[in-house]
Amino acid sequence: NGRNPIAVIVPCHRVIGSNGTLTGYAGGLERKAWLLKHEGITLL
Repeated sequence: NGRNPIAVIVPCHRVIGSNGTLTGYAGGLERKAWLLKHEGITLL
């Protein structure tokens, strides 16, 4: 919902759907995927 003004410090981008999909990131799913990959997370 875009309420986290410091998303990189408070990592709401790490929240994923219960089925493992990327969902609900105000910065867009492409940015969310980039952040996770940048942190070393492998996406399926």
